[in-house]
This record gives sequence, C-alpha cells and structure tokens, in this order.
Amino acid sequence: MIKSYSETAKKFKVLSDPNRLMILDMISCSEMCACDILEKLQISQSTLSHHMKQLFDCGLIDIRRDGKWSYYSLHETGIQYLEFDLHNLATNTKDCICKIVPNK
Repeated sequence: MIKSYSETAKKFKVLSDPNRLMILDMISCSEMCACDILEKLQISQSTLSHHMKQLFDCGLIDIRRDGKWSYYSLHETGIQYLEFDLHNLATNTKDCICKIVPNK
C-alpha cells in the first residue's frame, strides 16, 4: 500500500506534462544547465522555471546553482520512491489495499 495516495497522485500529475517528461529524459544522462534545456525545448525561461519548480517540489530533481546559472539533475531517491509507488500500485503485495478495504 502506498503511504500517501495524494502525494503519489501529485507526482504523476506533474509527470503528465510532455515537456516535464522530456526534461527528465534529458537530465537522466547527466546534469544539464537551464540554458541547454531551454535551447532543446524551445520554451520561455519563465515556462522552464515553472516546470523545474514543479519537478523540484515533487522531489524528482536536484538544483545546483553556480553564480547566475542553474544546473539540474535527477534526484535519484525521489525517482526510486516513484518507481516503488508505481510497483506497489501494480502488484499484489501483502499490505495491498485490496486486502484491507472490503469488497462490496
């Protein structure tokens, strides 16, 4: 069973945006500067900032600042928690909600 369905739903909602998925895919290989992400996505700086805030607030990315530049990378633990939650949703585990909530 997932500890917090609302937190997990929030993460999946954030991932429902194609640009955010592309950002995660881009930074999965290595850390990237915001300027490089902007160039590849062809979106405005304010739109990128919004996407990055959403991903950061869900614990899916890390931000490293170096002067005026921001560098983004995957937050491995956040990604692992997301994988764990998805696995638990799709697997009959001993603490599965189907064993706790009675059938009607």
